[in-house]
Amino acid sequence: RYYDQLCSIEPKFPFSENQVCVTFTWKDAFDKGSLFGGSAKLALASLGYEKTCVLFNCGALASQIAAEQNLDNDEGLKAAAKHYQFASGAFQHIKDTVLSALNREPTVDISPDTVGTLSLIMLAQAQEVFFLKATRDKMKDGIIAKLANQAADYYGDAYKQCQYKDTLPKEVFPVLAAKHCIMQANAEYHQSVLAKQQKKFGEEIGRLQHAADLVKTVASRYDEYINVKDLVDKINRALTAAKKDNDFIYHDRVPDLKDLESIGKASLVKSTPVVVPLSQKFTDLFEKMVPLQVQQSVSVYNQRKADLVNRSIAQMREATNLANGVLASLNLPAAIEDVSGDTVPQSILNKSKSVIEQGGIQTVDQLIKDLPELLQRNKEILDESLRLLDEEENTDNDLRTKFKERWQRTPSNELYKPLRTEGANYHNILNKAVQADGRVKERYQSHRDTIALLCKPESELNAAIPSANPAKTLQGSEVVNVLRTLLANLDEVKKEREQLENDLKSVNFDMTSKFLTALAQDGAINEEAISSTELDRIYGSYVQKVQESLKTQEEILKNIQNAHQDFSKMKQSNNESNLREEVLKNLAVANDNFVELVANLKEGTKFYNELTEILPKFQNKCSDIVFARKTERDELLKDLQQSIAREPSAPSIPLPTYQTTSAGGTKPAASSTPTPAPRTMVGTKPQPPARPPPPVISAASSPSSASAPSGTAAPPAAPPAAAAAPAAAPAPTPGASAPAASTAPSQAQGPPYPTYPGYPGYCQMPMPMAYNPYMYGQYNLPYAPSPVYQNPGQAPYPAPQQPGYPFTQQPFYPQQ
Repeated sequence: RYYDQLCSIEPKFPFSENQVCVTFTWKDAFDKGSLFGGSAKLALASLGYEKTCVLFNCGALASQIAAEQNLDNDEGLKAAAKHYQFASGAFQHIKDTVLSALNREPTVDISPDTVGTLSLIMLAQAQEVFFLKATRDKMKDGIIAKLANQAADYYGDAYKQCQYKDTLPKEVFPVLAAKHCIMQANAEYHQSVLAKQQKKFGEEIGRLQHAADLVKTVASRYDEYINVKDLVDKINRALTAAKKDNDFIYHDRVPDLKDLESIGKASLVKSTPVVVPLSQKFTDLFEKMVPLQVQQSVSVYNQRKADLVNRSIAQMREATNLANGVLASLNLPAAIEDVSGDTVPQSILNKSKSVIEQGGIQTVDQLIKDLPELLQRNKEILDESLRLLDEEENTDNDLRTKFKERWQRTPSNELYKPLRTEGANYHNILNKAVQADGRVKERYQSHRDTIALLCKPESELNAAIPSANPAKTLQGSEVVNVLRTLLANLDEVKKEREQLENDLKSVNFDMTSKFLTALAQDGAINEEAISSTELDRIYGSYVQKVQESLKTQEEILKNIQNAHQDFSKMKQSNNESNLREEVLKNLAVANDNFVELVANLKEGTKFYNELTEILPKFQNKCSDIVFARKTERDELLKDLQQSIAREPSAPSIPLPTYQTTSAGGTKPAASSTPTPAPRTMVGTKPQPPARPPPPVISAASSPSSASAPSGTAAPPAAPPAAAAAPAAAPAPTPGASAPAASTAPSQAQGPPYPTYPGYPGYCQMPMPMAYNPYMYGQYNLPYAPSPVYQNPGQAPYPAPQQPGYPFTQQPFYPQQ
């Protein structure tokens, strides 16, 4: 149904790279891939490619369904034969249409050679099913032998097609060889039964011996793939009985294998043609998009016409390639043009002239020289695009590490995954292009000297070609004239074929009026009848010319091969002539390589130029998203800074006891155990140096300090809270003299207070107005650690002048 849907929508939508661009990706069915790389795959914006791959899967699935059938009953045999023939038709349809549908080199699994072999394998299995059916129905042995012989022929042809090609899995080859031997053995066995019925006992033994040799080969070579024990036993029993009867009764001469009469063939199978729709109940999903029945009829007609034209063009191109290959293998026409032995053949001169007109090696050198510049331009664009992504991603990761859960936005590495994938794809494309450039350059270097020789004038070219003296009998001989005539006829066929291909492509006829007339007259459209009639009328003559061209070429090639055999017998073979012929062949090959190199280099230049138009679009996408991410980052940073600024600078800490005097003037009892001030530890910032002790304000001391022993620091009261304002001073303790609010002490000293385990350095005293020992503004801390709580035995160290002092700080000396 999907294949039918593809065929239905193909003429309705302009599927192409420039209009409705839908890319289809398929992997090679037989490529298992490597350890570090996946299977080979191809992505094309071609609906014909999608149709080809889907039809391949339809054929593959049909073969699997056929293989699963129970061949012990008639229903299973009929179903298996039906599905095998459908699979054969599907693969044959791909062979006929894949080149015109893709307009490029396909993957190996859908190449014409591979699907042609698969089609033949499916036919062989279907023929084998009919052999089993005939055996089951106990038909005449002569008929069964012909069916088996035809199946063996199919298997043998399939094996020959893929024997020297690495297109199918290796397991297929031994199975095909074993099947060929088995079916041949079955044919010989049933033919021996027929010989026994005709009283030909010697022929019976000869055929059974051949059958025994065949199954013995299978048992020895392919036993791991196919079990032939029952067939071996049946043939050996018949052979033993036949020998015994002949030895004792008939004494008939056993003929040699080459003297046995060949067994006839009877084919009961054929490839089922692909006729759309393939499914029984197909409904077009886009039927409503077609406003008129006429448009549907026109679409189907166009599809029929495209299939007809594509099939005819594919046949002509395949025939032309076959003719070129035959001529190249026979070294024609250079072989007959060189009968004089001392002049340059005309075909070589024509090739030389063509190479010179195209610019010769200078053209190739210039194209190769331009490739690195084009490549570097594309690499720079791609690298710059990826650099933008990398920089923004690194910035995002740094900020995420700094702010942790506060940095709430999609990580850049997740957001850039599609762009990274696209960039990696472009990078892989460039790497493959570099590899292709390297292969082209290597190929050019290997043929550069010969191509340069083709670019020289005729005199130098003639001097570079060794001379030879062939037999005088070749001068104006009949066989040479025959070959020239045949080659001229073949060239004429090729030219007619090129013109015929152009005519087929240019024919255009609008069927809308025909379908409109039919719909108006009958109320319905018999599209098949109308289309078939019109296609026969329009293309009938062209199709006939195609077939005549193919038939004519086949006859000409046959005559060329026969004439070349006579030519080869007449031509003397010596070292000089062999060397000359080798040089001429190299010149012909150099011309072919020059044409292919120029085409490849021009294609590479076109590829780089097209990629240069694509990569800036990718760069714009990268720069746009990076700009958007930077804008988003700046806004998020601004919000975070504002939220941090609104947060309190320090936690709420209760005031010290000496600052919390009750209204009645009574002082609460001091705690016996001093409580250290809260500390804030900063991760990696250095701690400020220890605070010096506060200065002695006056001779009058507070009760708590007066009651302390001389030279001993009294335990302080509850520690003071961090200052809320720089100039705030604590309330004086009752009983102590209160200093003036704005009077600074005349001297600020820092006597060394002895410390004892369990006690801080000195007793905290009331601070004068505008004196704040906790002002550590330069460190931007919410509150600073109290400098008076030093570890026991730690000497105080001088600290730099801190802001907040209304007077100059005096030096002091550490405890000795």
